[in-house]
Order: sequence, then structure tokens, then C-alpha cells
Amino acid sequence: MMSGTIPETMRAVEITAPGGPEVLRLGQRPTPQPGTNEMLIRVAAAGVNRPDVLQRKGVYPPPPGASDIPGLEVAGTVVAAGDGAAHLIGTRVCALVTGGGYADYCLAPVGTCLPVPEVLSLSEAAAMPETLFTVWVHLFERGFAADGDTVLVHGGTSGIGTMAIKLGVLFGLEVIVTCGSDEKCAAAMALGAVHAINYNVADYSPEVLRLTEGRGVAVVLDMVGGDYVARNIACMADDGRHVSIAVQRGAVAEIPLVEIMRRRLTLTGSTLRPRDLAFKSMVRDEIAQTVWPYVEGNRLKPVIDSVFPLEQAAAAHARMESGGHIGKIVLEMGE
Repeated sequence: MMSGTIPETMRAVEITAPGGPEVLRLGQRPTPQPGTNEMLIRVAAAGVNRPDVLQRKGVYPPPPGASDIPGLEVAGTVVAAGDGAAHLIGTRVCALVTGGGYADYCLAPVGTCLPVPEVLSLSEAAAMPETLFTVWVHLFERGFAADGDTVLVHGGTSGIGTMAIKLGVLFGLEVIVTCGSDEKCAAAMALGAVHAINYNVADYSPEVLRLTEGRGVAVVLDMVGGDYVARNIACMADDGRHVSIAVQRGAVAEIPLVEIMRRRLTLTGSTLRPRDLAFKSMVRDEIAQTVWPYVEGNRLKPVIDSVFPLEQAAAAHARMESGGHIGKIVLEMGE
């Protein structure tokens, strides 16, 4: 089923070859057709995420069956649907997708879509699914963060960092973050972090122990890897959980096993994009019940750093790679 006239082709950002932002080009692709339990979204905006950058560089290919068009989160209006999704035609939704977001139209499974309330713009909604799913899965499910816990989040002003701070405020966590400048530390504190450590000025590990009066943190959400892992372990509390979600400083770490044994620490992690639809649908249901009421009540919005038109996707990637952004970078499709 469909609503109105849908063009046979659409604009889409293509990766012409592995490389820098300049390899992104605006091209034409056939407009995809929804299958069972799928919907076709006329995309108003798409979030830009670090996996998109890694895919562009050729080091993070899309999973089997996924679109080669970058973009893991979108928001817009449902204009067509397959069996099982027709009831959503005409509604505003945001969705986590395995690819295809940097385009005028994008397929999304019913199981990863959330309704966009009136208090949220479509550009704001597009900036939420990837970080919201990621933080919920890793901080709360794998990390078992609970009311009253102190947690350490690296990259405090990234999209994931800002979402972790905001969810932490809502769910009773004391969030300590690391950032690369005093300006970013101030921004993180303004969002609700209890402490922000400039890692270019101080060694964060002893500073975390000082700030927690020697107790350490219950959970570490780590997107850095490499030599950070041992330093994270040094400032974890007994029975603490270390959750790895990226490896920006290296995929190999030397781990003090005696400390893990002595203090009963847990090291875990995962990557969200390759997980199956059943798992992502379960996460969406949890978010719909526990987090989305805060969105509908205008108590949770993403931090938006900057917005670029679709044809300036290369500039959006350059902005992300500059490291200067605070919050999310968004592409808008325009009329």
C-alpha cells in the first residue's frame, strides 16, 4: 500500500571508493519497495554516526542484505508499507536501520520504528535512534546501570556521550565523563554530568578515584579501547562492569587479570548494527515503555551540534572527523 505518488528514483549519497569525505557523492538510486513488515519512509532527516565514517573508509562494511547507502537512523513520514505495516502509512516515525539513511526514501522494519511526538522535530527525531538504542543496550542492559550508580562515559560530548548523560539524569545515575577540552567539559556539565575530566590536562583514572573517594565507578562505557582498558579497570569499583562499544585507540588491550579476579569485574561489549531484527525489536519495545514517555513529555531531546543538507554529506563527515562537535550531526533532505 502507498500514500500519494512515489517517484521511481531518489537522491542518495553513494560511497564512490574507500577514502576521505570527498568520496561521498550525491547520485540517483531506484526507490526501494517495502516487503512484509517493512515501511518506506520519506526521509526528512538522517543522523550521522561514526560507523558511517568507518564504512566510508572501507573498514566497516554493511552487514549482509543491508543497503550500501550509509545512514543508520532516519526520521520522516511513512508513505508506503508492506503487509503488517499498512496501519502506519501517513504517520511520523523515526527508525534504526542497517543502512540506507542518506537518501530521500529509506526502508525500515516495523520492529525498529518509534512514533515521533509533536514536541519533537523530525530533525531531532532523526538524531535519536542510534544513540538511544546503543546507550540503552550497553549502559543499562549489558552494564546493568541502576539508580544511584556512578558511571564513567568516555567521549562525553559525542552523540553517545550526550545521550548517556541525559539518560543518566532521568534514571538516577551519576555520570562522570571525559572530554578533550575545557569547553566540552563545560558543555557536558551543563547537560547534567556530575564531573567532566579534560583528558588532555589530567589522567582521568586517578581523578575518577579521587572524585569517588576511592570507590571507583560501577560501570564504564568505553568507545576508546587500547590502553584505556587497563586505565578504566584501575578506576572501577568492586563488581564493576566494563562495556566496550568501539576501539578508537586500538582493538587490542593488555588486561590485568588478577584485578578482574580480585575485584570480580566483568568485561563485556557488543556491536549493535549486525544484531538480528528480533533483538532490535525487543530493545525498541523496552525503549517504547521506559524511555519514550520522557520524549513524549518533552523531557528528553537530543543535543544537535549541526545540520547539513543532504548534498553536503561530505561536509557533515568532515565536521565529525574534526572532533569539534558537541552532540549529533544531522543531514536534512529538504523539499
